[in-house]
Amino acid sequence: MVRLFGTDGVRGLANGDLTAELALDLSVSAAHILAEAGTFNGHRPVAVVGRDTRISGQFLEAAVVAGLASAGVDVLLLGELPTPGVAWLTGELGADLGVMLSASHNAMPDNGIKFLARGGVKLDDAIEVAIEKRMREPWDRPTGAAVGRVRTLDTAVEQYAAHLDSTISHSLEGIKVVLDCAHGAAFEVGPRALREAGAEVVAICAEPDGVNINDGCGSTHLEVLQKAVVEHGADVGFALDGDADRCLAVDASGAIVDGDQILAILALAMREAGELHDDTVVATVMSNLGFVQAMKAAGVGVRQTKVGDRYVLEAMKLSGFTLGGEQSGHVIMSRHATTGDGILTALHVLDRMAATGRTLADLGGVMTRLPQVLVNVPGVDKSRTDEDFVLAAAVAEAEAELGDTGRVLLRPSGTEPLVRVMVEAASADQARDIADRLAAVVHQQLAL
Repeated sequence: MVRLFGTDGVRGLANGDLTAELALDLSVSAAHILAEAGTFNGHRPVAVVGRDTRISGQFLEAAVVAGLASAGVDVLLLGELPTPGVAWLTGELGADLGVMLSASHNAMPDNGIKFLARGGVKLDDAIEVAIEKRMREPWDRPTGAAVGRVRTLDTAVEQYAAHLDSTISHSLEGIKVVLDCAHGAAFEVGPRALREAGAEVVAICAEPDGVNINDGCGSTHLEVLQKAVVEHGADVGFALDGDADRCLAVDASGAIVDGDQILAILALAMREAGELHDDTVVATVMSNLGFVQAMKAAGVGVRQTKVGDRYVLEAMKLSGFTLGGEQSGHVIMSRHATTGDGILTALHVLDRMAATGRTLADLGGVMTRLPQVLVNVPGVDKSRTDEDFVLAAAVAEAEAELGDTGRVLLRPSGTEPLVRVMVEAASADQARDIADRLAAVVHQQLAL
C-alpha cells in the first residue's frame, strides 16, 4: 500500500486524489489514534482547523469537521489563516490537535491536509502510519451529548498578528514595504501585522477569489514583486507562498534576496543578541557555498541537513538550535514558531533594518552568492548514484578542478526517476560546463 502521508501531510488533486470521503476518514482515524495515545488525557478533546484560500478548502473543511465532531472532538474554526498561524494557535489555545488545509505553493487544483499535535508540532511518523492503518475500521460512534461541538474563532487573525508583532523590538515606522500575499492565506493577516508594527504597506496579490492562489505571483513568481517594489519606490518587498510558511525578498532596486541571504541576516542579528544557540545555524546541503563561507568568516557554525524543512526542524530539535532554513525561503525561528513562518521572517528582517538603519541590499551583502547551476537528468536509475565507479571518478575530477572555489552535489530526486546535478563555481560558465559534463556521465552510466 502506498503511504498517504508524505513529507508534509496528505496532498493531492482536490476531489481527485484528495476527496471529501478521504478527508473525513483521515479525521476520524486521527481522533481515534490520538485518543489511544493518551493525547487527550481523559478530557474532551479540542481541535483547531484552518485553511488557505483554495475553493476546495471549503468542502474539505466541512469533511474534516464532520469527521472530528462525529468522533467526539470539539472543533474551533479559524478560517483562512497561514499554516504557521494554525500551528501557533494550536499551542496558544491548548488544543489537542491542529488541522491545516493547504497545498502550500502548489497550483490551485491541489490541496492537502496537515495534522499537528499538541503544541502545534508535526505528528511523529509512527502516528501518521497508525492513522493510515486505522482508517475505515469499525468503531463505536458517540451519540447525544457526546458528539463534538463546532464553533468559530472570530479573533484568529487579530491574535496571530499580535503574536507576530510581539516578537520584534523596533518600530518599523518609515519603512515602505510591498507584500505579495500570493492571493493566499496571508492576504489579511500579513498586511495587518506589518502595518501594526509601523510599516507603510503596499499589499499586492491580496484579493483571493478561490482560484487565483499562487497564480503568477508569490514566492515562485518574484517578477511581480520586483516590478511593484520599483514602481512604488519601496524600501523592500517580500513574497509569500499560498500558506505563508516561506518568504523571499527583493531590495529597493528590485534585486532578489533569497533564503540563504535572509538566513545569513537573521543569523548575525540573533548572534549579536545572544539568541543564536551555540552560534550555529541549520541549513540544507543545497545552501549556496557563499552562505557557508560567509558564516564561517563571521564565526557562525553551519549544520547542514538533507533537503526539506522537516530535516532542518529535526536537527534544530535534536540540538536545541534556534534558527534554521532553506534557500527556498523556509525559515524556522524556534523561539517564536514551530514551523517556517513567512510573515515572522519578514518582520525580523525589517526589525534588523530598523535597528541598524541599513538597507536590505547592504545587509544581504554579508554573503556573496557563488554561481549555481542545477541540471535534472531524467530516465535514470537513481538508486545507483552512489555505486557507479565511473560516475564517482567524474565527480572526483570535477571537485579537484574546483578546489576551494566551488562544489559538486549529486542528489537523487525523492519523488521522480531523476538525479539532480548541482555545481557551484567561481563563474557561471565554469559551473555550467562542469554540470553539463557530469549530467552526461550520469545519463550514460545510469540510463534505464
